[in-house]
Amino acid sequence: MTKGKPSPRGSRRNEEHEKSLFLVNDDLNTFEHVINSLVDVCGHDELQAEQCAFLTHHKGGCVIKMGDAVTMERMSLRLRELNLDTIVL
Repeated sequence: MTKGKPSPRGSRRNEEHEKSLFLVNDDLNTFEHVINSLVDVCGHDELQAEQCAFLTHHKGGCVIKMGDAVTMERMSLRLRELNLDTIVL
């Protein structure tokens, strides 16, 4: 059995520092507004945004994006400016 090259330090994503952006259901925003916001802010395609909106509506919330803390906080702030309720976990 041959050993592969060891991966350089820091080349793997450090999952300990990865954060989740969680969208919380509300009774104020339309599906269209939520979908458009997820496309604009999170870079979702329309299908992914629709699925996140559907899950959020029926389950009470959904992880809509994962990434570094700074990026998730910025996206959360932008979504909150659009009147969507989000939490960075």
